[in-house]
Parts: sequence; structure tokens; C-alpha cells
Amino acid sequence: MKYGFLCLLALFIVSCGHERLLQLPEISHSEITELSDISAAYLFYDELEKDSVELNRKNLISTTNWLVNVDKRLTLKQVIPHIKYLQEKKQNAGHKNPNARNYFTCHDTFRNTLGFIDFTDIIYKEQPDSNDPDGQDSEKSSYIIIHYVSQDRILIRLLNDDPNALRSSHTALIKDLGSISSKLNKECVFILNLNENLTFQKYIEIKSLFNSNEFKNGSLSPVEYISN
Repeated sequence: MKYGFLCLLALFIVSCGHERLLQLPEISHSEITELSDISAAYLFYDELEKDSVELNRKNLISTTNWLVNVDKRLTLKQVIPHIKYLQEKKQNAGHKNPNARNYFTCHDTFRNTLGFIDFTDIIYKEQPDSNDPDGQDSEKSSYIIIHYVSQDRILIRLLNDDPNALRSSHTALIKDLGSISSKLNKECVFILNLNENLTFQKYIEIKSLFNSNEFKNGSLSPVEYISN
């Protein structure tokens, strides 16, 4: 049996048991649709206290693939501290499985089933500076910062203190990054610098955008910055 149907049932039971509703983020297409050997955690949104967030992690098993179900209405400011906590918890677990991964759960609207986005290797940090954010030895001119403020306000600039920024939007972002890569005549590493007030729904849309077949002009840095 596909895991998608089981997980939908599990979310229903957890939501009813705690009298909570968890709305999964939606994406139009996901590369991963089936998983096995899993355990789950939940981040709930509180409609009465919108600044609060509840983490339910009591069912997590360190040697399994972790499915983190995050309510799409939460902001990155609310979510990311809990995600970092879960990453550290798994890394420091006494019993480990080197093949176990961490995934965000989504609703794949095209297939009308569940989809999963792997975030195992993502490193979340605060505001970037002019130094190499990845800590890697490579030419800074190949690093491009994408400062995502909102869907209609995205600033793109070279990492090496380039004062000039190209303004873009969510719909034009991949095309604009392709144009920049062509002008530089080299493969680029793109670094996400995301506004902390973005919803988790928007975050998943951004991640899905870079996982799509349209993104062919470079690679996405495993380091992601969450700033105000």
C-alpha cells in the first residue's frame, strides 16, 4: 500500500485526537511520492494564538526516515527553530541509521496525493555576510544571493559585495537566474536568503521551483539563510 494514504489517515487521527487541524503545504509536482520505514512529527498552527506553534515529536524513531508535517500557515520564524532542533536531535541520537533521511510532507495537487521534499542536508543560518556562506573554497563570483522578501520582491546579486541587484519576482525567478548564469559563463551556486515572515507554504513553493525541470543553470546551496 502506498504510504500517502496511510499518512492522510494518520494526520486525521492526530488532528482529531488533539482537536487540531494541520494544513499541509501544496505543490503542483513532487519528485518523491512514496516512502517506507518512517516516523512522523507535527508542527501545528494555532488559530487563536497565531504567534504560537506546537511541536508533537513523541512518535519519532531515530533510525527511520522522518516525516515532518508542518502547517502551511506558520511562518519561517516560527518553524525553523523547531526544524533545527529536530535535525540536531537526530544527529545526536544514540542509535543511528546512515541511510535515514528527513522530509517535509506536502500535498501534491497534480496527483492528489502526498509528496515529500528532502531537507536532510539543509543547513539553516541567520543573516549572510560577504564571506563564503558555504565555507567552501571557490570563486565568489559563482555565488549568487537570492534575497526573497515576497513573491513580487526578490533581489538577486553576486555575493562579492556587488552593489547592483537585479529585481525579480517568483514567476520570473528561474528565467532571470538563467540569464545571469549565461552572462557569467559558468555554473553558479545560488544561495537562498529568505525573509522570516514568509509562510511555510511559500517556502515549499520556492523549494519546489528549484526542484523543477526548469532549473538547469546551476545548483542550490545547502546553506539557507532566514533573516528579518
